[in-house]
Amino acid sequence: MTKIFLATFPFFAIILCGYGATRFKLLPLEAIPGLNVFVLYFALPCMLFRFGAGTPIEKLLNYSVFATYCTAALLIVVIAILTTRKGDTGWNDAAFGALVASFPNTGFMGMPLLVSIAGPKVAGPLIISLSIDMIITSSLCIALSRLSNGSGAGMYRTVKDALKGVIINPLPWAILLGGAASYMNLRVHGPIMHVIEMLADTGSPMGLFAIGTVLARSHMTAAGSPGKQHMASDTMLIVSYKLVLHPLLVFGIGSLAMKAGLPLDWLSLSVLVFVAALPSASNVSILAERFGARTERIAYIVLISTTLSFFTLSFVLALFFGDSI
Repeated sequence: MTKIFLATFPFFAIILCGYGATRFKLLPLEAIPGLNVFVLYFALPCMLFRFGAGTPIEKLLNYSVFATYCTAALLIVVIAILTTRKGDTGWNDAAFGALVASFPNTGFMGMPLLVSIAGPKVAGPLIISLSIDMIITSSLCIALSRLSNGSGAGMYRTVKDALKGVIINPLPWAILLGGAASYMNLRVHGPIMHVIEMLADTGSPMGLFAIGTVLARSHMTAAGSPGKQHMASDTMLIVSYKLVLHPLLVFGIGSLAMKAGLPLDWLSLSVLVFVAALPSASNVSILAERFGARTERIAYIVLISTTLSFFTLSFVLALFFGDSI
């Protein structure tokens, strides 16, 4: 375990640097959106394109990987909604609770961490899981959050807006372009590839630093919110869904798929379990604010899951990737 902690410590240390820089006002809150824009529109797309272009197309189109991860994600959504939609928690808050329970921080944290440990061979399952989270899980939860409106037209507009959000998100396009390059065996050379590689190399440190800044901002906002007393009701329940139940479901479904003879190898299953064990994605709090859910509730879940994941994620890495470290 000592090697695991030594391998994961730099990643969490960079998150802590971003958190501290924001809390101690070395980085103004007004600078955080610009930092996120750089990561979202430049660093991560280049990283995803490079991994997609360098991964055999059959790895990016593995239906058993898709089915395993998608089934587990949908089950988490259903379980979270059934167990949290009660009292003063309506469809809106229940749906975003389900999203924060099922949407891991794969892009900013999971991909750079696991690739640094196990190499680019893990890129295929990582990209598939990220695509499911961005397109299927997030769109479904946003649609469910609108059930409280009681308006079919309102829900239609929300689903339309969610799909529009997917279309203007650069990450799916980077994945598609990388997959197309892999399928056609195209290679980018010269200065253009050098620019892509330089930006891709910034994805890991900048993404991790950005997580820390967003966590600090969310914590500062939640601490000053009159609704902070609502934290206790289901926060730890949802955190347990994210860090414990989600990876257990992926492992169980994947094990059954392997026993049934589906083309799911042990490495791919290990990657999916790792992804499911990641803490909640920090951008869920931004979506919650946009759609009127209790932002402070989501912020605390993201903060606590990220903090606890230093231990839970290290355990998963030791269990499934100990030989790679």
